[in-house]
Amino acid sequence: MNIARSLLPTAVALAAFTAAGVAQAKTLPPVGGDQVIQGRAGAIYVDDGGGKDGVPVLFLHSFGGDSSHWASQLDHLRHERRALAIDLRGHGKSATPADQDYRVESMVKDVEAVVDKLAIKRLVIVGHSMGGAVAARYAGANPGRVAGLVLVAAPGKMPAEEAQKVMAAIEANYDATMAQHMDRLLAGAQDNVRTQVLAQVAKVPKAESIAIMRALFANDPLPSIDRYRGPRLIVYTGTGNTPADLQNTRPAIPNRRMAGTSHWPQLDKPKEFDQMLDEFLARVR
Repeated sequence: MNIARSLLPTAVALAAFTAAGVAQAKTLPPVGGDQVIQGRAGAIYVDDGGGKDGVPVLFLHSFGGDSSHWASQLDHLRHERRALAIDLRGHGKSATPADQDYRVESMVKDVEAVVDKLAIKRLVIVGHSMGGAVAARYAGANPGRVAGLVLVAAPGKMPAEEAQKVMAAIEANYDATMAQHMDRLLAGAQDNVRTQVLAQVAKVPKAESIAIMRALFANDPLPSIDRYRGPRLIVYTGTGNTPADLQNTRPAIPNRRMAGTSHWPQLDKPKEFDQMLDEFLARVR
């Protein structure tokens, strides 16, 4: 009896310590995992991690970028739910297609390969710029698997004549045209964002860059956006508000403007972007 009493304080302390450890474990962000999955053009890098609550969220980056563009969002969401980001073909740690196939439908096949391999039944998909074109087409082709669609500064359908003029300028004077294009998109960027984006875009070879631009101009996202009828959100910035942009061609879809940012709002104002994403996810079953 005396022995039991003497052990009681130790047992209580141990129980308290264990409870505190469990509580701390629940609040610590889980560690993300790197994965490489075979796509049609080669290896596709995936940054995957997070909890089991809620619908998983998949992020797709812009031209010249990679999964690191979503670092804030991955860290934010992984406290409670699974969050993934892909390096699209020819970007980051993913393989470059030998045939320079950057058609949007081909990149969608890569996303499908990742989702199938990871056995994800339903997901929210968030795409920025080029990644938005891929996200929209994926949702249109797989509406039953998509619980929500967020398009961030995603391209609309530019009139053919205007697209031809832009492509002609790029092919005739690549360096000057791309520099002018990037200056426009980076207006309002934080210094660190400007440095990061320019360094990444500079790594894309000229031939690959032209192939990507041509594929994006050829893509029409509107049929896919119309086909997907689940929760949708269009996010746009001051650098993208022409008559051809999605918030103007599809005004019935809920949209949000992020002011005071460049074309990369998730990098310039990550906390504001995370809050907006939380509000959208709260509406997704």
